[in-house]
Amino acid sequence: MRGATRVTMTRRALAAVGAVALTATACGGGSTSGGGGGSQDGVVRAFWTDPQHPVEPANTNEVQGGKVLDMISRGLMKYDPVTGKAEKAVARSITTEDQRNFTITLEKGWKFSDGTPVTAKSFVDAWNYGALVTNKQINSYFFQYIDGYDEVHPEKGKPRAKTMSGLKVKDGHTFTVRLNQEFSTWPQTLGYSAYAPLPRSFFTDHDGWLEKPVGNGPYKVDSYSKGQSMKLSRNKHYAGEDKPRNKGVELKVYTDQNTGYTDLQAGNLDVVDELPAGQLKNAKRDLHGRYINQPAGITQSLSFPMYDKKWQGGKAAMVRRGLSMAINRKEVTDKIYHGTREPATDLTSPVLKTAGGYKPGLCGKACEYDPKGARKLIKQGGGLPGGRITLTSNVDTGSHRQWMEAVCNSVNRTLRKNNACTVNPVPTFSEFRSDITDRKMKGMFRTGWQMDYPLIQNFIQPVYYTDASSNDSGFSDPQVDKLIDKANAAADQKSAVGLFQQAEKRILETFPAIPLWYQNGNAGYSDRVGKVKLNPFSVPVFTDIKVK
Repeated sequence: MRGATRVTMTRRALAAVGAVALTATACGGGSTSGGGGGSQDGVVRAFWTDPQHPVEPANTNEVQGGKVLDMISRGLMKYDPVTGKAEKAVARSITTEDQRNFTITLEKGWKFSDGTPVTAKSFVDAWNYGALVTNKQINSYFFQYIDGYDEVHPEKGKPRAKTMSGLKVKDGHTFTVRLNQEFSTWPQTLGYSAYAPLPRSFFTDHDGWLEKPVGNGPYKVDSYSKGQSMKLSRNKHYAGEDKPRNKGVELKVYTDQNTGYTDLQAGNLDVVDELPAGQLKNAKRDLHGRYINQPAGITQSLSFPMYDKKWQGGKAAMVRRGLSMAINRKEVTDKIYHGTREPATDLTSPVLKTAGGYKPGLCGKACEYDPKGARKLIKQGGGLPGGRITLTSNVDTGSHRQWMEAVCNSVNRTLRKNNACTVNPVPTFSEFRSDITDRKMKGMFRTGWQMDYPLIQNFIQPVYYTDASSNDSGFSDPQVDKLIDKANAAADQKSAVGLFQQAEKRILETFPAIPLWYQNGNAGYSDRVGKVKLNPFSVPVFTDIKVK
């Protein structure tokens, strides 16, 4: 899932931008300035940063790449842009009698942007590719509940098969799926981009496809210049109802959020979907009301490298809890984020109130600011490893440098030591994610999360299940895994939610991550565009945007 904001969701390990300007400047990819003209007529110009990997469904688990996949692909399901509710997209029906064996029938008439048809085989081939261990897809974990996954993706050694036995093509528009356990809410997960179908060109010319991805979504990729921009236009073959109200989108790459905000004010950008923290106080006034601030399925947290011996054992857990109690969340969110963040009291998000799964206060006193209690716990735990700790994040997106300095200042005041906590800024999101993937972390590091679908499962399983796709901390607890498995097999959503909350409570006993705050989606837009809104995932609904 994307880890974020999107920093980016599954998915999505979220990206975010520092408030201190970097020396690099944004490249416009040849865009005109001002209100737009010539080839830019009817095209929405939006803020973006380069994704960690080339964009492909099963190998993208962060927000920037996920944003593109949301635009160029449609899966069996999609999520309502207002409520987040799962609705059918390419699927005509998904039926089951036992919550384990599913028959999926596709709507006819769907095509990829190259004009080739979307078939049952388009899904089955894509899922088999994503699951096969030799393809090294970071979202392969999403296919683990399909029978035969252990054959194509063994924990050790070479695969014993190339395709999963639980997938069978019945005809051009029908396929069946057999899961290895009951999973009542499984169909609701199928709007996530890892489950997107793929055309034959993906398999026959993989390098060419990565250079110019082909999907079945409302937009198609025209070009991508790393460090500059990605240009997308309408997909004339798109069969969905949400057809674009504009001629296309240019995602312009920036290395500093303030530069993007300045370009937005100058009319050189149309949409910035995460504003610099330093501008939030005055954004509504500066943008003449063209400002959005709404709840979103996004959380920010600090994780610890549980794979490092220094952070293992009961005493280390006391230190982690103590560090959490040393952070004055309300002060940080009030002074830096001006009503766009709320101190977190659990591992999920308030947007789950309607779907079930949000239970504030599960973190208990460990998420309350208590300097005296923090000092006591850290001392009982043997003190900070080596006497000090670092806090690491990328600083090219999300105003991370500001809040990191504020958090470290809070810890230092609590521990009465100027350098107990120091900031370790990483220049780019891509470099930061690579360091996490390579398990190079030594102290606290940012692990933002953007939901992929509004289920508590999405906040817990991808992040805390053993070896899950976005389990960046390396946390592992057999009892947590067992509770998650039982939750997925529950006959109804209410029972599943209760079991997931039990798992959440146990995770918070070990405390592999510090919940920081719930994050609102915020955005600004130019007077050149209208009908701008964010979905519950804090992503602009690009298809609805009109260019004046």
